[in-house]
Order: sequence, then C-alpha cells, then structure tokens
Amino acid sequence: MTQLRRCWFGLIVFVAVFAGLASDRLHADEPGTTTAVGADTNEAEPIKTLFLTGGPIHNAKDIGDIVQKMMEKTGRFEITRVHEDLDALLPDRIAPYKLVVFYWTLGDLTDAQRKGLLDHIAAGNGFTTFHSGADSFRSDAKYREMVGGFFVTHPAYRTYQVSVTKVESPITRGITEFMITDEQYILDYDPKVTVLANGLHEGKVMPVVWTKPYGDGQVFYCALGHDTKAVEQEMFQTILLRGALWSVGQEQ
Repeated sequence: MTQLRRCWFGLIVFVAVFAGLASDRLHADEPGTTTAVGADTNEAEPIKTLFLTGGPIHNAKDIGDIVQKMMEKTGRFEITRVHEDLDALLPDRIAPYKLVVFYWTLGDLTDAQRKGLLDHIAAGNGFTTFHSGADSFRSDAKYREMVGGFFVTHPAYRTYQVSVTKVESPITRGITEFMITDEQYILDYDPKVTVLANGLHEGKVMPVVWTKPYGDGQVFYCALGHDTKAVEQEMFQTILLRGALWSVGQEQ
C-alpha cells in the first residue's frame, strides 16, 4: 500500500512539473515576452566602420570629428577613426570593416592601397564618401570609376536649393527639396549613377547625391560637406546617415 502511494505521488509531481513547463513555454511565445535568451534578436549589431579622413585644403580633422559624433550618437556604428594614414586601406587593415566612410582631398594611392580599397568594396562592403571624396586622387582612373564622378570646379560658397528626384530610395524618402549653405561641387560624372538629388548651376542641373553599385558592394556619394558649418546642418546629417546605412543594406 505504501508503495502504491509513492507511485501516485510521483505521478502527480511529474504532471505538475510538466504543466508548469508547458505554461512557461506558452507565455514565452506571447508578444512582448522575453525568452530565455534575454536579447532582442531583431536588434542589429553596430556596423563595423572605418572612418578615414585627411588631405589638404579641407579641415578634415574637425569635419570628421563632427560627423563621427553624429554617427556614433545613433548607436548604429562602431567606428574606428584613422586620420592622415592611407595605409588603413591595405587589405589586412581594411578587412574587418563592413563600411568605409571617407573624407579626403587630393593625394595619391599606392597600388597596394588602391587594390585594398577597391577589392574590399567590390567584395560586398559599403563605401560612403562626401564632398571632397570626389576630389581625391585626381589622376586615379580606377578610384574615380568606383566613386562615379569627380570634381571639376565650384562657385562661391552660398545658399542654394537642392531638389530630390523621383527615384524611390530610403535615402531621400520623405524629402522633396531643401535649402543648404555649402560649397556646390560641379562634377563630371558617369551617367549610369543613380542621381537622388540635384542643384542648379548657371541654369544646368548638377547632381548633389548619387548611388551606384561597385562589384557586389554599394557606393554612396554626397557633394555636400565643405566645412564644419556645412556638416552641422540637419539635412546634410540626415542624408549622410541614411546613405551610410543604405550602402551596407540597412535603413534608418
């Protein structure tokens, strides 16, 4: 009789434990409930980003400081900042980064630096550059090809209107036109680039923002960003942030 009671007691305990586990599993599947993992699996990891600045003419250090702070504030980017060192583009140093953000003027690339950069982007990574990124390495045809265009001249620093094209893009979504105070770049560019925004110069339409593929990677270019005042403007920061995310397949 005692043995029978023990069997019944054991069976009751088993059923109670099983029911409790089933209840926990049911509640874990309810919306808003944290599972045993404890983490939001939908939250993307910060994008490993190489931010390279340098070259003469523009105040790359201070401009870079403002842009870096803006990007880091979003929590979307894990930035490694390098100033005045193009060897950061060598294959072993550029390899860890999903995104390269580039603000440089003039200069020259060595064969190894060029190969490191171009191969890295073509392999499926993102390249985001602004303003003088189209005035870097003027004699380098392969770099120009990747960016999609190059600087020719500019009118006086002034306030001018930027109009967004009808191309559907997460970079310009919800934006139609805006006024910006900056140095407008007049560019020679590949007509195959996807132009997202234009400005007028002497009655002619001139691209301000474009995107293009490069191998399996994506390139974003914004002609804005001449000085610290320019990069502090809200529309510049909005477009640059969206472009950087777009170049690695993400959205704001």
